[in-house]
Amino acid sequence: MDLLIFKVPILMVQASLDGILLGILFALIAYGMALQWGVMNIINIAQGDLVILGGYITYFMYLSGIHPALGVIVAPAIMYFVGVGLYKLVINKVVDRDLFISILATFGISILFMQLMNFAFGADVVLANSEFGTTMLFNNSVTLPNSKLFSALISIIFAIGLVIYMKKSKLGRAIRATAQNARAAKILGVDTEKVYAATFGINAALCGVAGSLVAITFTIHPYMGLPYTIRSFMIVIIAGLGNLPGVAVSGMGLGVFEEFADYILGTEFRIGSVFLLLVLILVYRRFKLSKKREYLK
Repeated sequence: MDLLIFKVPILMVQASLDGILLGILFALIAYGMALQWGVMNIINIAQGDLVILGGYITYFMYLSGIHPALGVIVAPAIMYFVGVGLYKLVINKVVDRDLFISILATFGISILFMQLMNFAFGADVVLANSEFGTTMLFNNSVTLPNSKLFSALISIIFAIGLVIYMKKSKLGRAIRATAQNARAAKILGVDTEKVYAATFGINAALCGVAGSLVAITFTIHPYMGLPYTIRSFMIVIIAGLGNLPGVAVSGMGLGVFEEFADYILGTEFRIGSVFLLLVLILVYRRFKLSKKREYLK
């Protein structure tokens, strides 16, 4: 085990800054999951695959000679309609059903998307090179790719924009009303079917933005969606539904955890550490819930 990070303090600064910037991107993906989970009571196992699909849209813009930064505009627009289409084809049949049914349905969508992306784009690992350069800090001891700074900035802009939209727009108020009480909202004249379709579309659009940023900042291939699903799920269960500040803090915390795990355990154990953390969180939540039940008795 390499403990160099503890021997060279500047590496802790590097890991922390990288983790915070990465965590902001994770938080954007998780906010989309929290939104559709809170409104529709659906756990979307295909969340990460929607992210990767958004990344491929940006990658093919890059291959066409268009700067990949424009993908943060094009990808969410396309992914919104992908999300609405998925809702009308599949998701509308599992809304208000048992939560386990939605997990099975979206798991099937995930497998389908992976195979379709593999067929359409191939299994090679690809990157949309933004050529943004690098920012050097602390006498060149800390390096921050400008693509990561761009990714964090765009994630913050879209998150703030969505919050404002949810508060000010008619559809946003309808979504919030449906999340609080779908039956009452329907009685008061809210078209909940339209709300559900828009909610899933907005979630897919956020995944499109995040996918563009992933393609610019990291790499993508058809089978790397699951880790993004696990990360967003973990952030949501820690922060809670509808808690945007909590999602942001949890996302940045997860990003820092991953970076430190990378430095300490090695890159090959990075994703494994995320899965282990999820298991520990679920065990802790289970223990806490059982204690609460015993107290109520």
